[in-house]
Amino acid sequence: MVAPASSQLAASFGITNAVMIALTTSIFVLAYAIGPLILGPLSEIYGRSRVLQLANMWYLAWNLGCGFAQNESQLVAFRFLAGLGGSAPLSIGGGVLGDCWRAEERGQAVALYSLAPLLGPVVGPITGAWIAERSTWRWVFWSTSIVDAVIQFFGLFFLQETYAPILLERKAEQIRQTMDAEKGPHRHVRTVFESDDRSWQSIFKKALTRPFLLFAREPIVQLLGIYMAYLYGNLYLFLTTIPSIFEGVYEQPVGIAGLHYIALGIGLSGASQINARTLDRVYIHFKNKNGGVGRPEYRLPAMFPGTLLLPIGLLITGWTTKAQIHWIAPDIGIALVGAGTILNFQCIQTYVVDTFTLHAASALAAVSCLRSLAGFGFPLFAPAMYQALGFGKGDTILAAAAILIGCPAPWLFWHYGERIRNSSRYAR
Repeated sequence: MVAPASSQLAASFGITNAVMIALTTSIFVLAYAIGPLILGPLSEIYGRSRVLQLANMWYLAWNLGCGFAQNESQLVAFRFLAGLGGSAPLSIGGGVLGDCWRAEERGQAVALYSLAPLLGPVVGPITGAWIAERSTWRWVFWSTSIVDAVIQFFGLFFLQETYAPILLERKAEQIRQTMDAEKGPHRHVRTVFESDDRSWQSIFKKALTRPFLLFAREPIVQLLGIYMAYLYGNLYLFLTTIPSIFEGVYEQPVGIAGLHYIALGIGLSGASQINARTLDRVYIHFKNKNGGVGRPEYRLPAMFPGTLLLPIGLLITGWTTKAQIHWIAPDIGIALVGAGTILNFQCIQTYVVDTFTLHAASALAAVSCLRSLAGFGFPLFAPAMYQALGFGKGDTILAAAAILIGCPAPWLFWHYGERIRNSSRYAR
């Protein structure tokens, strides 16, 4: 929601540097690279529900503070701190879905869930554009805080714990408390997840280092993390440059230019709805052909068209962004970028959850670290790149990178994924 209001915000604080203006938007995403590395493992210690609720309260406090910022330094600092709390669902959300659904049912759940963090940055700028035009940039933060306060209220009553080790530990503790202390056997009631060393130092050491170990030792996390980083960085680059296309090239007012985020939303939601309905069917089809044995690789077929739609959309957007060409042409390209992004994103999410089920939150935290760093960095170099090369050549470079990084990914994991998983100490 901040991107369309960035020019108003810059005028309010006297910011003239283009990188600094972009930083006020992307600093939030930088926190996404750090938060999941801590919050994901904490959810495997204290449970999903408790960590999600506390993280949301943290986000609410600092996002509200952004609306009261008096200078650019305060705004950047508050945005970063709010991002730490807002990053919790990136890793914990996938873990919750892994807790609740079996592999045959999980695809649709992950597909629908993964649409939210991508569709949110599309709906947000549309709303933010009209708020900025009719009010001030401060109401961008205050309005989101009001909505988040409502979500927090309902979460306190309806968000339940889902992590199996925590639920079983609570049940075991209830049994220990209800049994007669002198009968003895209750002292040996324990869950399959409990180890002999249950000191908090041991638990913290294992859980908080797990995302780093996963990233260092797991080729699956490394390779998919790199591609997801490109996808996420490219998406945020588009989010921050759409105003410059339609306000700068087509000379449209802020509110109208913000409506073009709908094109990205159509691509994201349209492809997501199709994939949500087919992801589990495709998985079950290949599972039946494999004698009833499922494999995480059966989540990957939708990546094949996804890796092609993304560079095609980039090329269309770049070379049709001209005043003499109707604005619908770049909108079509933007929609294809959205479709290719969500197809790849959903397949990677479900593949990681299926592969690292018990430690899905830590695995997703490791994957999301790189993608969030890219989401932070890409918008910072975008203005200079497009100013030097233009939209056509700039998007051609992005398309070439998408082909080079993305196209081999589904083929490699389809043929060699099982071999890689068999050598893993964390994969199921």
